[in-house]
Amino acid sequence: MKLTLHHINLSTEKVEEMDAFYRDVMRLDEAKDDLPGLRGDADVYAGDVAFLEDGRTHIHVARKDVMAGFRTAQIVNPVEKGHIAYRCDDIEAFKAHLKEKGVPYSDWGESAVKGWHQIYFYDPDGNVIEVHQVVG
Repeated sequence: MKLTLHHINLSTEKVEEMDAFYRDVMRLDEAKDDLPGLRGDADVYAGDVAFLEDGRTHIHVARKDVMAGFRTAQIVNPVEKGHIAYRCDDIEAFKAHLKEKGVPYSDWGESAVKGWHQIYFYDPDGNVIEVHQVVG
């Protein structure tokens, strides 16, 4: 199973300001390819998101939502403080790898993003990591 860095998610109350900063100051472009199909369900996550890229890696600037974990009954909330995301080519093999290593994870499936099977877990310092596979 291969992992590649896909995006960094920044959770904020200032989506518009952050979007402008990363475009104007950091000279990132609006992401046009490989955009997630956000479901926008209020019972999962219905916040604003700006999608930016440097030509290789995305930055997702998402509206902070401290209640998303409670609404979805998931332990790991990826839009409370943000996360770093990797894409993999075999999510089931990666889940087995985490189990073997004793790393608990939250399996969000496709509940937030249509066409991406997403799992989330913590590194030893409490930073959220996403691993997803494009499905369907």
